Amino acid sequence: MFTTGFKLYFGIAVGLFIAAIVHGYATGGGHVGPLTWGWKGGVGDHIGYVVLMGLSVVSGTLGLVLVVFRDADPAAQAHYAGVEQLPSTPVVTGSIWPVVGAFGASTMIVGLALHSAIFVVGLVVCAAVAIEWSMDAWADRATGDPVANRELRRRVMSPFEIPVAGAGAVGIIVLAASRILLNASPNGAVIWAGVIAIMIFGTGTLYASKPKLNKNIIAGLALVGACAVLAGGIVAAVDGEREFHPHHADDPAEEHSE
Repeated sequence: MFTTGFKLYFGIAVGLFIAAIVHGYATGGGHVGPLTWGWKGGVGDHIGYVVLMGLSVVSGTLGLVLVVFRDADPAAQAHYAGVEQLPSTPVVTGSIWPVVGAFGASTMIVGLALHSAIFVVGLVVCAAVAIEWSMDAWADRATGDPVANRELRRRVMSPFEIPVAGAGAVGIIVLAASRILLNASPNGAVIWAGVIAIMIFGTGTLYASKPKLNKNIIAGLALVGACAVLAGGIVAAVDGEREFHPHHADDPAEEHSE
């Protein structure tokens, strides 16, 4: 009987194997080279072929390991662990970090085409997501008590999260807002500055006036507002700054001569 893990990794391995063969023939592979790993003919682009085929071999190996150790069979796992019954696993909590990670990855892709600063912002977001998501996964399995797990995570990460998140959020918002204001007309810059200030003030007022409100709602509103400002900053950065016409004071000497 094939286990769930084997089906997953074996499917990935087959997909990568087919992708390697197609890539080999599409990049100049001849005869049956891509099918025989270059034994009878060329494989085309060596780098792409080796990467895809190597990943296929790794996925297939993982599938074989999982099926040998019966990853989806609790009785077999208990047998290998030398216990009568496996201990119950704690419930894993939901996480917003996959969404933030997708946003960071998208920002990196946009930055590759537009500006290095945007790419750096996306890279920082992805690095933060990697750390936070790893800590969530660790805390969920630290003990069998979800409340104790949340408290443990808070005690470990809060001294780092609060100052870093505050500084990062302020820096990103200031950078994006500056691009918007430099792109808008003089009157439009005043309007945009007022809108951004109202968004920040409104979110802070809601958080202060409703202390029992679900924090996920506050975090969602803050994330939506930050994404809107960042998206506006990216669009404004692509469009460029408006033309500035320096004001020259009248020359007193010329006025006197007239």
